[in-house]
Amino acid sequence: MKLNIGTIVDHPSLGEGVVFGTTETNYRIYFQEQGEKEISKSYEGFEIVERGTEVDNSISLEDVVAAVENVFEQYYESYDPIELGDKWDGGMLVLQPANSDLKPKEIPIETFFHKIVMVRDRLRVMEQRINSSNLDDEE
Repeated sequence: MKLNIGTIVDHPSLGEGVVFGTTETNYRIYFQEQGEKEISKSYEGFEIVERGTEVDNSISLEDVVAAVENVFEQYYESYDPIELGDKWDGGMLVLQPANSDLKPKEIPIETFFHKIVMVRDRLRVMEQRINSSNLDDEE
């Protein structure tokens, strides 16, 4: 006999209870007088007062893929770039070496920040690859 979550049962010694969970071998049932009890699925001694609704807990691969795509669309692809303040438009970042004989390096500010964003994105991809691999910590 298979009991669904929400099924009300009448146990001969524990009284009336509600199935609130299952494990591989047991039902988890809450009895008002006795509290939570685990009873083997092979136990046939109780009577079903009212059947709970059957719930399909299986999830398909397509559902998982759709959920992940939805998260990426919401949080990673739809961010709006923040524009630099007007005072920085056309500005340059100047790297001046301590040695005055060397020439300073000038980089447009927009290019500099664009490179930072690219490095950040590449680090995220690298982190995802590392976390998804089956390598040991030693490797």
